[in-house]
Amino acid sequence: MKAYATQSIRNVGIAGHGDTGKTQLVSSLLFTAGMTTRLGKVAEGNTITDWDEEEIARKITINTSLAYAEWTPTGRTEPIKINFLDTPGYSTFLNDTRASLVAADAVLIVVDALAGVQVVTEKVWDYAIEYDVPRAFVINWMDRELADYGRAMDLLKRVFGRNIVPLQLPIGAEKAFRGVVDLITMKAHIYTPDGDGKPRIEEIPADLAEEAKAAHETLVEMVAEGDDALMEEFFEKGTLPIEDLMKGLRDAFQATRIYPVTLTSALHNIGSATLLDLLADVFPDPSRRVEAIGHAETASKGSEVRRKIGDAEPLSIFIFKTLADPFSGRISYFKVMSGVLKNDATPQNFTRGGGERLQHIQIMQGKTAAAVPELHAGDLGAVAKLKETFTGDTLGDKSAPIHYPLPHVPEPSITFAVEPKTRADEDRIGPAIHKILEEDPSLRFSRDPQTKEFLLAGSGQQHIEVVVAKLHKRYHVDLKLHPPKVPYRETIRGKADAEGKHKKQTGGHGQFGVCRVRLEPAARGAGIEFVDDIFGGSIPKNWIPSVEKGIRDSAERGYLAGFPVVDFRAILYDGKYHDVDSSDMAFKIAGSLAFKEGMKQARPALLEPVMHVEVCAPDQYSGDIMGDLSSRRGRISGSEVHGSTVIVKGQVPFAEMLNYATTLTSMTQGRATYTMEYSHYDYVPTEIAEKVIVAAKAARGVAVEEPEHV
Repeated sequence: MKAYATQSIRNVGIAGHGDTGKTQLVSSLLFTAGMTTRLGKVAEGNTITDWDEEEIARKITINTSLAYAEWTPTGRTEPIKINFLDTPGYSTFLNDTRASLVAADAVLIVVDALAGVQVVTEKVWDYAIEYDVPRAFVINWMDRELADYGRAMDLLKRVFGRNIVPLQLPIGAEKAFRGVVDLITMKAHIYTPDGDGKPRIEEIPADLAEEAKAAHETLVEMVAEGDDALMEEFFEKGTLPIEDLMKGLRDAFQATRIYPVTLTSALHNIGSATLLDLLADVFPDPSRRVEAIGHAETASKGSEVRRKIGDAEPLSIFIFKTLADPFSGRISYFKVMSGVLKNDATPQNFTRGGGERLQHIQIMQGKTAAAVPELHAGDLGAVAKLKETFTGDTLGDKSAPIHYPLPHVPEPSITFAVEPKTRADEDRIGPAIHKILEEDPSLRFSRDPQTKEFLLAGSGQQHIEVVVAKLHKRYHVDLKLHPPKVPYRETIRGKADAEGKHKKQTGGHGQFGVCRVRLEPAARGAGIEFVDDIFGGSIPKNWIPSVEKGIRDSAERGYLAGFPVVDFRAILYDGKYHDVDSSDMAFKIAGSLAFKEGMKQARPALLEPVMHVEVCAPDQYSGDIMGDLSSRRGRISGSEVHGSTVIVKGQVPFAEMLNYATTLTSMTQGRATYTMEYSHYDYVPTEIAEKVIVAAKAARGVAVEEPEHV
């Protein structure tokens, strides 16, 4: 594989809602460009970019995959290398889309000709704005029943504005869709369904001539509108020559003044060559972005550093994705931000320190790697088995340090408890999860110190299910999924004065220990405070720690329902001992008995964790969201409106948030996101506490009695 110069490279993010045909479109483009010998199909599980077992089984894209096409556009003699980033389209996996689009220089948003603009269509548009890259649309599935070009265009203009400009008109509708009218050259491109993806160039059909003429004039006006020289030429001639129109379109697209729209049928390979010409002729090469911006010290601090995207600059590469392969090890996907990366280079890792040797740099065609001698500025590549390099790291020439900023990855929105099925699975879960976490920065794995559960957090239930499936297939670790236990705690509301007496005589040395303890409530979050108030030596100093241990151990086991007792003060003020029969164990048991007796008097109560919740959604859902949070015993603390988006803030008990992700998705059609973090512990209402206590005792096999005090 030859190395391409920066000006001959196009990095195109293929994004859009799930089931709009992104992967199928990439497959048809690769086939048309001669990169594959047959047209892969998602339904048959043989596309280049959906190669993971889970993707093939579920028929959806889960991870961003790279592919490339070498294409010589009409009128040129030298080929262009087009790098495709085929991104996920389901909300659950959008974190990967957002993180991967940092490597794109333009985004092609795929839209369903029947459904039009959908939830993720708007989200990936926002990602393109965030990265300040041009965006274009392709209306796919034009051959499907009820596909409607006019309705899809109206929706695009209504949502994204008047700068949505069609470059093509459809020839035929639904199953009769056979090609497009190219509004730039004013020629008809007629395709053979299921053919090689290359059209016959003909005159525009008579029944489309008037519509095409009007659409061409609109395109010319929109292109000329932002360019004084073109506007003057347009007024003089009433139109623009093809060369000037193409140059104006290229400039307007790269300046994000125009958002072009094209048409395809990816499954039947209609429109593919016309689209490849557009990507090569209109989409920008990496150098058109002028500069990459980083920082001198860390990814977020230090003086700003600007680096031109060109071969003459010092080398810098950014790791935008990591793949944990059980056979090849860690595979790092990167973009050469500046300079030329040569095989066997030893750049410095500016993020973590130390050097790395990049042996066998390669470019990826799905899961297949092709070796290259070097990669120029702006190109995308991959390298295996880097020792200390992870997603988000910047590497480069040690004499010219730079740190590129990390894409923002939202916190997980749903948590499950995972239980290893066997002891062997428990032994293997640590290393296996560590490798999955390297691949997916949006995951969190932890162990709850109170409930002793392993917790796996991600962006949705399907996300967690996919991770569990990967652990099984790749690393032979089998896990069961459960909703996480709510880490309730217990406390006291009143004071108590209790005696703990342990006396036992069994022949020989007996056991004797008496302690008197006062229990008092402490501030929330104080934990357990033990106070030694012994006066006069009623309990010798060496046995006082045993009393404390007895109280703490008993508090850990709980009183009402087996949850730890917290936020109280235990004051040891008196006791008795025996010179022969007293011991550490006797006073430990006495301390435990005193605690249990005191709890009967101290008005024990149940505490639950309360979470700080922020929900971001279109403002039309604010009423529904507030009502739902209130029904979950939430307290709304306020809301902020930013344009058409509202952010609702509140505090809600964790027990009421276990199924919130599913409810929010249903309530807002997937348009809302939320974050949740621990805020504080608060009392559980009596009627709910009684149910929790009964359930907890039943789970432990304890006889259920009426709760003492709640």
